[in-house]
Amino acid sequence: MKKNKLINISLITLIAFTFGLASCVDDLNVKSINPQNVAEFDQDAVFAKLYSSLSLTGQQGAAGSGDVDGIDEGTSAFIRLIWNLNELTTDEAICSWGDPGIPEMNFNKWSASHSNIQGLYYRFYFDITLCNHFLENTEGKTDDKSVKQRAEARFLRALNYYYLMDMWGNVPFATKVTTENPKQIKRADLYAWIETELKDIESSLYAPRQGSYYRVDQAADWLLLSRLYLNAKVYTGTPQWDNAAIYAKKVIGSGYTLVDNYAQLFMGDNAGTLDNSTVNKAPNEIIFAINADGVKIKSYGSSLFLIASTHTTGMLPTWGSSDGWGGNRARAALALKFFPNGISDADIATQTADNGSTLATKANDVRAMFWGWTTDVSKGTSPISISDYSVFKQGLSVSKYSNVRADGGQTSNTEFPDMDVPFMRVAEAYLTYAEAVLRGGAAVDGYTAMQAVNAIRNRAHATPYLASEITLDVLRDEWCREFYFEGRRRMDLIRFDSYGGSDYTWDWKGGTKAGTKFNVIYNLMPIPSTDLAANPNLVQNPGY
Repeated sequence: MKKNKLINISLITLIAFTFGLASCVDDLNVKSINPQNVAEFDQDAVFAKLYSSLSLTGQQGAAGSGDVDGIDEGTSAFIRLIWNLNELTTDEAICSWGDPGIPEMNFNKWSASHSNIQGLYYRFYFDITLCNHFLENTEGKTDDKSVKQRAEARFLRALNYYYLMDMWGNVPFATKVTTENPKQIKRADLYAWIETELKDIESSLYAPRQGSYYRVDQAADWLLLSRLYLNAKVYTGTPQWDNAAIYAKKVIGSGYTLVDNYAQLFMGDNAGTLDNSTVNKAPNEIIFAINADGVKIKSYGSSLFLIASTHTTGMLPTWGSSDGWGGNRARAALALKFFPNGISDADIATQTADNGSTLATKANDVRAMFWGWTTDVSKGTSPISISDYSVFKQGLSVSKYSNVRADGGQTSNTEFPDMDVPFMRVAEAYLTYAEAVLRGGAAVDGYTAMQAVNAIRNRAHATPYLASEITLDVLRDEWCREFYFEGRRRMDLIRFDSYGGSDYTWDWKGGTKAGTKFNVIYNLMPIPSTDLAANPNLVQNPGY
């Protein structure tokens, strides 16, 4: 099975670096790892930690000695927090739980003291601090191993800063581990820094598909650049459609390819031959996978969260884990992207006989990976609608994520999954290219927006579009159909002017069943109140 290292790092200055939070007793603080240990710098161990911090939440497997204080450790995970804030706040997902912070995300009503917002903010800065620590201790090294490791560390640091820029705008910025309060950088300036970093490291990264599977390569670099350029108007006020198309086309031609079987991307053997599977071809498409392993890499906030939070007893097909938490499911707005005319109880009744494939057949789209529940007559709901958000079996459940292997073999654990998180995949480049060209970007080598989007549609066995049918609204919905429940929807809605301040609506938007407009201030997350109190250099985002 897949391997990863769980290591200890001594970072005595980490608390002080994280914006003076050592003085805020019981606040949500980033803490150092085993601070009582003072050890020599172990380059390979620290490098491994840069990647493992994307999967793991602490130093004792699934729970114990967490990296981020003040929040449940399972909730503090990189993937889980990104997912919550970018899915529950949109037209795709709603959660039935009443855990702290969940209703505020469901209904777009958070504040600067929201635990998930604070947790993700500090998770990003924890990871940035690890990268800064590694880069300081390898500065000046010119051997090939160090050059590549340093380039990857810079990529991971830029990735974390990208999310901070995207979600918070103007944020604290530091490229060194220091005890001084960092200054706040303007969003456009951070954009320019990320762009420069990604271009500068390109030649030092492995060529596409030439490095180890779980390490980033040039295609990941190009894909993040294309994402940066696609959203440039949001971040800087100036669109960069040409550059978005150029870098997306580089990814399309990089050697990564769309796999024929969409479901394999989200299965227990999606590392292919690294999972001893000759059937699952997902690594052909996955550019950057976040590692999971049922024995060696256990987390309540990574792939187990994606699988368990979307499943419960009674669903088919089976999902390969004993856990079925029954929390996150599809809003009606997501269901309608696949079923514009709705679905009936008759459709629901046939699911068991065909092991859950009825709805994908009805949608004429293999990406429609849902399980429906019989109409709750007492609540007056249809199979896709939700009148009581706290009832998991109202609305369609999402069966996209699974720990079942494509080759039918056994996974390594009955609870914790082997399914890697397909964090970056080549499909994004096709939709980025299509959108950039449709918005006015120059076509590259005559490749059209229609060709790009229909590559995605053809893989889904969905009806291809004519060129005249491809509008921005069509692409907004196609982003949803391809990437629903993958932790990116908020960014796309903002780019399409369909989030805060917009008349584009969805069920339970703003806290009402029919949906209502919410303030444009929510297009940015608030700087956590704890950080504002600790660092006088910071200014809160407008409206909070």
